[in-house]
Amino acid sequence: MSTQKPGIGFVGLGRMGATMASNLVAAGYPIVGFVRRPEQVEALARLGIQGVTGMNPILDCDIVVTMLPDDKAVREVVFGGKEPGLAAGLAPGAIHLSMSTISPHCAGELAAEHGRRSQGYVAAPVLGNPDAARARQLFVLAAGAAADIERCRPLFDCLGQRTFVIGADPGGANFVKLASNAMSGATAEILGEVMALARKRGSDPAQLLSILTQTMFAGRAVSLYGEKIAAQHYAPGGFTFPLGLKDIKLALAEAEAVAVPMPTLDVVRDRLIAGIEHGYAGLDLSALGLVAADAAGLDTPNEPIAGPAWPGDRTFRLNGIGARKEG
Repeated sequence: MSTQKPGIGFVGLGRMGATMASNLVAAGYPIVGFVRRPEQVEALARLGIQGVTGMNPILDCDIVVTMLPDDKAVREVVFGGKEPGLAAGLAPGAIHLSMSTISPHCAGELAAEHGRRSQGYVAAPVLGNPDAARARQLFVLAAGAAADIERCRPLFDCLGQRTFVIGADPGGANFVKLASNAMSGATAEILGEVMALARKRGSDPAQLLSILTQTMFAGRAVSLYGEKIAAQHYAPGGFTFPLGLKDIKLALAEAEAVAVPMPTLDVVRDRLIAGIEHGYAGLDLSALGLVAADAAGLDTPNEPIAGPAWPGDRTFRLNGIGARKEG
């Protein structure tokens, strides 16, 4: 019996995707990664990934992973655009493993198209950031046909610490991911507001956070965002404002479709828009604390700690508790 691992195609080799693909390489999987620019091929080779600038080698793979930013990007890969699409090119029996955070509606469309062509479709968005991906500590949310999930499970085991099987409807996995990201946004927002209040009245944000996390609010999200907000330490990358805004809008669309008011998410959406307008687009969600501090009239950050993610973005650290703006 052959023990050779199946060939895996990978489309979407950003920070998360490249880290995940590297972990699969380390586990012995042959990875073919699609990139648009020839100069990226050499960088992938250093990670043990065979880089290609055309989709045809991807279409020969048994399983193709997509880790893309939004519905539009995934649709283009599946239905084709400048390159052949997965739906038309994958062999019957091949699986599209979509690990992107997309709308449940889009997931349903993709599953139907792959099913029409006798291909498998598994939705498996993940919970965790690039650091968690590097440590193989992601949580995988899997949905689709049971047999297809089992074929993908060895990959999940290489990428994460636990896999949750949501059910047969692929859109269910994407809903859970959106719900989680909505909670993350709301958590970062209330932490930003509370820390701004502490700073403005002269209290110690770090002490406040320590008490909160040791009593009523122990949890990864509160600690992860709270530590950055309390220290006013913001850096580029991770779950950036545009990605957060995209997911909050998708969650609100789900709510609107079934007439469920979500006023907290309305606030988070508006804060993310304000943050992008102020040049914080390259920062992660913890910078909602920066938006809250701005709104409270606290000192604007003035000490750069890293280069901007792109022109116009700012990355800062505040020293001390802070004070009101003058003027």
